[in-house]
Amino acid sequence: MPSTDPTHHDLSTDPELGDWRVILDRLHTRLLTGDFATGARLVGRIAEVADGLGHHPDVDLRYAHVTVSTVSHDVGRLTGRDRELAVAVSRLARAEGVEAAPHQVSAVEIALDVLDAPAVEPFWAAVLGYETDGEHQLRDAAGRLAPLWFQQMQEPRPGRGRFHLDVNVPHDIARQRVDDALAAGGRLVTDEFAPSWWVLADAEGNEVCVCTWQGREGSGEQPV
Repeated sequence: MPSTDPTHHDLSTDPELGDWRVILDRLHTRLLTGDFATGARLVGRIAEVADGLGHHPDVDLRYAHVTVSTVSHDVGRLTGRDRELAVAVSRLARAEGVEAAPHQVSAVEIALDVLDAPAVEPFWAAVLGYETDGEHQLRDAAGRLAPLWFQQMQEPRPGRGRFHLDVNVPHDIARQRVDDALAAGGRLVTDEFAPSWWVLADAEGNEVCVCTWQGREGSGEQPV
């Protein structure tokens, strides 16, 4: 890898990172351990490797799988340290005979359309127990709950819901996720911004965006 930080495109095409997907500016994988003891053992080994590298992921241990994500918190972006850690975790999983299922990972954000974000942010921070995370975004300090961000409206939009979900998925399953949602009774509102995001709605007009890292500033993709 080059000495500069890898782009999302670099990481998504890296042959050593086939077990991982870039979602919401993090690297994610899911490891199918099959039982709790195997998962706990694997988490212990991941902790040892992370201590050795001086770089620590977020790990979620469940009965049948372990989900791992990594970002360089000190700089707020993906770096070569995350790549190194991800490669090491994949090697551990293979040594344990554990299969990776990166297509199972996703992340949800909640978006609220507002006319005056500073006027409403304190209310939502208080009622959710969230903290400020950059401009017009709130987050759960423990990283367990979906973040909430505020989308600026230029004028009121009566007849539309103010809340929508952003479902962030691996780039290589986004089109299938959209197709599945449409087949399940949804409708396409717009694909103008695809593959960065598609806007869909259910039969009653409630909206959701299916999002990927692709096509965004700093993604490292070559212009078409």
